Amino acid sequence: MAAPSDPVGLGAPRGPALSEPPPTRFHRVHGANIRVDSTGTRATRVESFAHGLCFSSEPLAPGQLFLVEIEEKELGWCGHLRLGLTALDPASLAAVPEFSLPDLASLGHTWVFAITRHHNRVPQEGHPETEAAVPSRPPALMVEPYLCIEQFRIPRDRLVGRSRPGLYSHLLDQLYELNVLPPTARRSRLGVLFCPRPDGTADMHIVINGEDMGPSAKGLPAAQPLYAVVDVFASTKSVRLVQLEYGLPSLQTLCRLVIQRSVVHRLAIDGLHLPKGLKDFCKYE
Repeated sequence: MAAPSDPVGLGAPRGPALSEPPPTRFHRVHGANIRVDSTGTRATRVESFAHGLCFSSEPLAPGQLFLVEIEEKELGWCGHLRLGLTALDPASLAAVPEFSLPDLASLGHTWVFAITRHHNRVPQEGHPETEAAVPSRPPALMVEPYLCIEQFRIPRDRLVGRSRPGLYSHLLDQLYELNVLPPTARRSRLGVLFCPRPDGTADMHIVINGEDMGPSAKGLPAAQPLYAVVDVFASTKSVRLVQLEYGLPSLQTLCRLVIQRSVVHRLAIDGLHLPKGLKDFCKYE
């Protein structure tokens, strides 16, 4: 798979232009209670609280973010989504483990974490942990359109969760942007990627609603294929993949951004003299 890169460094380090990676999909190998839709982009646990393991269909490229949005929650269970990377080829597994932790991790070459903001956030060197634990408002898209993680730059456009359009969505959207909601709240967006190091290893980073949690694992084998792991566990019932544009933004995306910046809130888009299809695209994407 080609690494996500382009001349201006969208989603990748500066360097010669390379082809954009194909859209992310879930692997055909998954837990017994998982059902993947026909597009390969939505995974739902249909019963119980376990056997919810999913993998990326292909190994990730360096700097490629495997991003999911939590679509459905299920009351009555204790625990949430788990996320990480594995050097194990899902197709080579004799049987898909019941849990990512500890079952898959015990097979080795796997780095998976339960998603909780305080446990996943890793303070940067030279910064006290207390400072790292205080959420701050991400810069506006016009001011800083990229999330910078080590040598990679990832477009912020689709990294942050958004509420369903409704009476209070303008308030809820701000909570997603501030990243003060529980990280596994419905419609939160969570992602994982790896960044190679000069010594041949790689750091794994987890991203929660557009905020990099820091290197949650180090020393991963950068030369080996690394697959994303998503454990649709317990109270997390269904997730969908969110696609990112690593190359130059499409004309459709640029038009949407201009329209969104021209209104106080996305619900005001209904009052614009635009085709319904374009209004829906601007409100829901």
